[in-house]
Amino acid sequence: MELDFEQMYQIILDKDVAFEGVFFTAVKTTGIFCRPSCTARKPKPENIEFYKSTKECILKGYRPCKVCHPLDLLNETPFYIKQILSELSEDPSLKFKDFDLVKRGIEPNQLRRWFMRNHGITFQAYQRMFRINSAFKKIRKGESVTDVAFNSGFDSLSGFGDSFKQIFGVSPKNSKQQNIIDLKRIETPLGTMYVCATEKGVCLLEFTDRKMLETEFKSLAKSLNATIVQGDNAHFLLLENELKEYFEGKRKQFTVPLHTPGSDFQNSVWKALKDIPYGTTKSYKQQATYIGSPESVRAVANANGMNIISIIIPCHRVIGADGSLTGYGGGIWRKKWLLELESQNS
Repeated sequence: MELDFEQMYQIILDKDVAFEGVFFTAVKTTGIFCRPSCTARKPKPENIEFYKSTKECILKGYRPCKVCHPLDLLNETPFYIKQILSELSEDPSLKFKDFDLVKRGIEPNQLRRWFMRNHGITFQAYQRMFRINSAFKKIRKGESVTDVAFNSGFDSLSGFGDSFKQIFGVSPKNSKQQNIIDLKRIETPLGTMYVCATEKGVCLLEFTDRKMLETEFKSLAKSLNATIVQGDNAHFLLLENELKEYFEGKRKQFTVPLHTPGSDFQNSVWKALKDIPYGTTKSYKQQATYIGSPESVRAVANANGMNIISIIIPCHRVIGADGSLTGYGGGIWRKKWLLELESQNS
């Protein structure tokens, strides 16, 4: 569906992130161009024009806004934070204090604000959670609580026990029956994503700006009787490598293991999604017929909406019976982008 001027103007007034990538706002009076969600003061309608790409804006002589940074990947993790996260991944016992950050030229308050905005916790809490995640797995493998506590960077057993219980609700000694879901942020050409995984496989892959994300986290944790904690997982590296190849147009099928808690009907619907060939689309009716339940179109659509493993379980390949791009949790613009990528490389 093509948006008209009035619709696009209302979108920028609403600062609606759902239309990121669909169009850009160019301001004649200032010579800058912005994302639809830019928080800067909105100009009068007569002073703006809309373009479909940043390239068009630049060719028309506009420069990128310094408030919303339209040339950056959406929600991308800054490089200096990527470096810190990489070092924590290599050695979870590391403790970055304000002094260490300042030596690196990083303003501690800026780092805190980023973690609060993107993870809902402080950087110190993130580090502690990462250490506890690593410690939990070592205890599950049979290492002693005392050794794990001190090797994880804690100064005392009591401090370790308090932190552990705060996250998992039980003491380290009583954690054998606990389950854990690892969480990580990853970067893609369509924006930053959260990935969750258990020992069995990837159980969530969603864009960080998805509106229902918090609800999905809670539902996932409840269904698996597990705690979601920042940490590493053996499936993350394979996922990131395969996603990179997919976005480069070099991969048409994924091999990374999946863990999909859901009803038998939901899993049959999600399997049908995975069976839709790369570069093609199906309607909800065709999908319902494929699973042998042609009368369950609405139920199939609902099950599609419950899919929390984007791209790998490709609900973006389902469209309306009339060929229209129907709702997509990551935003219609991403659905369009993914379908175009697959069409160009099929």
